Amino acid sequence: MNPYLVPGLILVIVVTVGIGAYGLRFARTTSDFLVASRAISPSWNAAAISGEYLSAASFLGVAGLILRYGVDVLWYPVGFAAGYLALLLFVAAPLRRSGAFTLPDFCQVRLRSTTLRRLASLFVVFIGCLYLVPQLQGAGLTFTTVTGGSYVWGALLVGVVVTANVALGGMRAITFVQAFQYWLKLTALAVPVIFLVLQWQSDGRPAVNPPAGAVFPAATAVVLEQDATVDGVEVAKGQVLHYDEGDPVPQVSTVDVRSGPDWLLPGGDRTLFATYSLILATFLGTMGLPHVLVRFYTNPDGGSARRTTLVVLALVGLFYLLPTLYGVLGRVYTPQLLMTGHTDAVVLTLPEAALGSGHLGRLLGALVTAGALAAFLSTSSGLLTSVAGVVFTDVLRAGRGGSVRDFRVATLLAAVVPVTLSVFVSTMDVSRVVGLAFAVAASSFCPLLVLGIWWRGLTDLGAAAGILIGGGAAMVAVLVTVLGPPLDGWAAQLIGQPAAWTVPLAFLVMIVGSLLTSRRVPHDVGATMLRLHAPESLRI
Repeated sequence: MNPYLVPGLILVIVVTVGIGAYGLRFARTTSDFLVASRAISPSWNAAAISGEYLSAASFLGVAGLILRYGVDVLWYPVGFAAGYLALLLFVAAPLRRSGAFTLPDFCQVRLRSTTLRRLASLFVVFIGCLYLVPQLQGAGLTFTTVTGGSYVWGALLVGVVVTANVALGGMRAITFVQAFQYWLKLTALAVPVIFLVLQWQSDGRPAVNPPAGAVFPAATAVVLEQDATVDGVEVAKGQVLHYDEGDPVPQVSTVDVRSGPDWLLPGGDRTLFATYSLILATFLGTMGLPHVLVRFYTNPDGGSARRTTLVVLALVGLFYLLPTLYGVLGRVYTPQLLMTGHTDAVVLTLPEAALGSGHLGRLLGALVTAGALAAFLSTSSGLLTSVAGVVFTDVLRAGRGGSVRDFRVATLLAAVVPVTLSVFVSTMDVSRVVGLAFAVAASSFCPLLVLGIWWRGLTDLGAAAGILIGGGAAMVAVLVTVLGPPLDGWAAQLIGQPAAWTVPLAFLVMIVGSLLTSRRVPHDVGATMLRLHAPESLRI
């Protein structure tokens, strides 16, 4: 085993806990725990947002998808980064000026409806848990890949550390933690990729086909998930192929794993509909993610919220250049992952595969593993804070004053379900599940925020109907995809990538429902819209 791994992981955990303990000195009130007393500067907040946003799907999943599917999935990093452009243009500053603490708070401020608030709370918890589970799953995968240990222990370790940090320090503490973890993640990918590119150039290897002599690093049993061609021989779905340590890696061709120049071309089984649906989900889903939106409540004013978003756009765009390179180089140095199906592990295994098991390869392998741990910790912290905030304000407090102790109890309650689920779910595609979480967010909170901020005619019944029908449809699609039987044809496209029809459906239902219930437009809507759009300097 890599001797640098355990010290590196322990160091990340110790520094994370240490920074959290330092932030605890500044966390004394419930406002500190919920929104850091709205005193975070744009530079700190941008680094913290980038830290929590760049999740397991970004650090591991994007590279794994590019390794497996090729250029078809480049829309994932493009959409993840470009989503902040929509957030900058339509949401950031007005959302901060609303004075809300959480998304359900915004519903109350804008539409004066406790029913809508409860509905929004339900969706925040669902999206948060849906997003949290793959983070913990990624932690278990990393622990198993790099140490050979138990998947369960990896998931539980991250769950316990995150819960402790959030419960003890709240938003104040995790702001410092997430800012540190962004720079750690960027360094963990950027430094090794320099050596990897130099090694690839010195080897003179092709960029697509596996190199001659690629072998399995250990004895492996591969169960084919679909019909495939292995070294020119047709192999049926479900057949088990056994390979010993040192056996050559075969050429594999399936519907979704392509080799040769085809890997560099759009196509495969992804239709134009699925591509547009993915773009909609990632581009619009960002503005509906509770753990991202709650960060804008921590800025001092609307102008600083807009500046924060601009910096985030640059930081996130810079980061997403790196997983793409790992996916491309994975085709050269780790083609065996296509056989085992563990393509999400390409970032973790690539340094030693390309540079050997000497000190340099192992040291860089430990660095990317530390970065992966930081990805799980930072995103899980943000998600747990947003869910705990809703549990605190809408369940435990429920209209009365709450204490710091109540927030800590809410954190523990919010952590129970995702941590428990992560222990029993170890085979989900990390990026696919995160993409589905984006689809639910895009189909529920995106229409609510855009219409609530920019259209005076939105009513509580119209908004509730849109969330229930559009967001509910996306939620059902997620449950069918994750728990239901495999689907084929157009049913698979519509359910597996639902945003292309659920987002327009949510907008349409909200608009029509509001027009039919126009008498329910709040009587003080003019004052509320002025509050959302007028700069703070113009207020009396």
